[in-house]
Amino acid sequence: MAPETEIVTARAEETEAAGERLGRSLAAGAVVALTGELGAGKTCFVQGLVRGLGATVRATSPTFVLVNQYQGRVPVHHVDAYRTDSLTELIDLGLLELMGGPGVTVIEWADKLRPLLPPETIHVHIGGVGDEPRSITIRA
Repeated sequence: MAPETEIVTARAEETEAAGERLGRSLAAGAVVALTGELGAGKTCFVQGLVRGLGATVRATSPTFVLVNQYQGRVPVHHVDAYRTDSLTELIDLGLLELMGGPGVTVIEWADKLRPLLPPETIHVHIGGVGDEPRSITIRA
């Protein structure tokens, strides 16, 4: 993967397809940190990413449960930090163990936990809301 890739999508299906392409390239231990405004399409991107990792169920937002797990070619941990109030809360959830484990960890609202992210984290920022095209920047 290039150090930085920019993709512009006009429809949710294209955003999902971009996530799927990234998912196909990920290996166990990868951490993907997603940022973007509410409604930018982070969960849509994750749905494709999870499919790209071989999971057969459709990913749903873990906003209220904080972590969803899916089984693909490796375990996938989908974390949503939107409703968390502190780094301690995320640590207590076992986030550090997930990030250091044998699966792929995907974190929505990752800007809330930047200090906890490992140096090799893949950063994905999605810009645009509503009917606007999405600008997806992926930094490896």
